[in-house]
Amino acid sequence: MRTRKTPGEALVEQSWALHDWLDGLEPEAFARPTVLEGWDVHALLAHLVQIVQGLLDDLGRPSGLTPLTNEVLVSRYAAGAARIEAREVALATQHDASQLLGLLASALGQAESRLAPGAGLPATVASAEGPVSADDLVATRVVELVVHADDLSRSLAEHEPVPLLRPALGVASRALAGILADRFPGRSVEVRVPPYAAVQCSAVRDGVLDPGPTHTRGTPPNVVETDAVTFFRLCTGRTAWDDALRSGVIAASGLRADLSEMVPLLA
Repeated sequence: MRTRKTPGEALVEQSWALHDWLDGLEPEAFARPTVLEGWDVHALLAHLVQIVQGLLDDLGRPSGLTPLTNEVLVSRYAAGAARIEAREVALATQHDASQLLGLLASALGQAESRLAPGAGLPATVASAEGPVSADDLVATRVVELVVHADDLSRSLAEHEPVPLLRPALGVASRALAGILADRFPGRSVEVRVPPYAAVQCSAVRDGVLDPGPTHTRGTPPNVVETDAVTFFRLCTGRTAWDDALRSGVIAASGLRADLSEMVPLLA
């Protein structure tokens, strides 16, 4: 019996939760600023439309090349930022909030069919950043959706928060933990995001990768543990390591249990 939802199912569910939350806002709320400098709610809605539409475009381009890891994929995001921003500005300028919600609903209807279990996604697709496995690409988009759901909740704090659904939190946590382990390979620190992910990696001290002693059995000597929301906030620069540590939302034990030079992983 299948118990874990696919990244595609998680993406569709989280996207609809975002759509429905936004659809319930009063019209004037779309002009409100968000916690992202220079972005109002309307602009962030346009970005969400672009995430789903862009994913559908990428899934329509099968590739026979060797796929990149997610760590390499996200490292290439900055190079395409201006191109993506131009498309989103055009969307936001040409459409009001009601129209953008319609575009998002239309794209999600297509995504439901395209990402349904057994729909037959290509193994590898040609994204703008390079060849990537379809599942990995979807997982990175789930990360974006979860992060921006949290951005919106923090921006309009007087409203009920956007639901962060368990399957999406799991996909996002595993994707970010995998990027962390790939970027800082080693086995001296164990990073835990219960109940979703646990990886081992090296620490970084003064800009130098510090593998330290390799852990093989028993309790690791260096452990970082936190919840999924704190983890993705750290990985995307929404929360600083020192602030999270002081507030008690991170448990860190061991001399090398310090990720301050390793996060954020992406902006």
